[in-house]
Amino acid sequence: MDRRSLLKVGAVAVAGVALTAAGAGTALADPGLPPVPGMLGDRRANELWYQLDEISLYHPAQEVTDAYTALGAYLRQNAPEGLYQKWRELSQEPGYPHNYAEFAKPVEQPLRTLSTLQLDNFDRFYRWDETGLVSAFAYFGQGVLFDPRRADAESEVHTMNGNPPGSYHFWHVIQRAQMLLGIDRHRWARIDPMVGFAWGLQSIAKPDHRHVNPALPREQVQREARYWLRRSPAELDRDFQSSPYPA
Repeated sequence: MDRRSLLKVGAVAVAGVALTAAGAGTALADPGLPPVPGMLGDRRANELWYQLDEISLYHPAQEVTDAYTALGAYLRQNAPEGLYQKWRELSQEPGYPHNYAEFAKPVEQPLRTLSTLQLDNFDRFYRWDETGLVSAFAYFGQGVLFDPRRADAESEVHTMNGNPPGSYHFWHVIQRAQMLLGIDRHRWARIDPMVGFAWGLQSIAKPDHRHVNPALPREQVQREARYWLRRSPAELDRDFQSSPYPA
């Protein structure tokens, strides 16, 4: 996997948080985290995405590797054109979403493993702080988080890989499978709008992956927040039919 019910929050207020000192000379201080020389942007959000990369990409536990192996083998056999294309195909049929749930059922356990992996990481840094988590997604989409610890990967900016960043679509269809199978359904129904929000922002910002990027204008972020953060799963399904950018 690559990097990176409705969200009932004040979208305008939340979006304003996501524009804090993006171009500061050092990362914003966080009393629970040590400073990292050369880091730019929000310290806690940087750590969220850094640690997610660590546990899902660079140093996954054996059970996570096993989940990837099982999921990859199933998709190679049953969705050789890719999971997103398979989802698009099934979503056009009258049996959707039940047909997609049936398709995903054989890999329910790997999906549970990956759900736990990601949600535990979100909770590690933003438990009971949904506003902070929304902001972390907004920072991610805009490309305002610079982490020198990722210099060896030639991707110091925490944002979705690719130009255009197609993995937002993959993340959405994974989350839809998890929701339909009852895997942390309410949690993912609240996070999926944040994924759309980050996708919308990155589609506008088109951030550089090696240099910190300027934050988007506050009004633009607020406009995206008003749209995305209130989206239902069915509405997000319609949004993610568009590729590579939102309609």
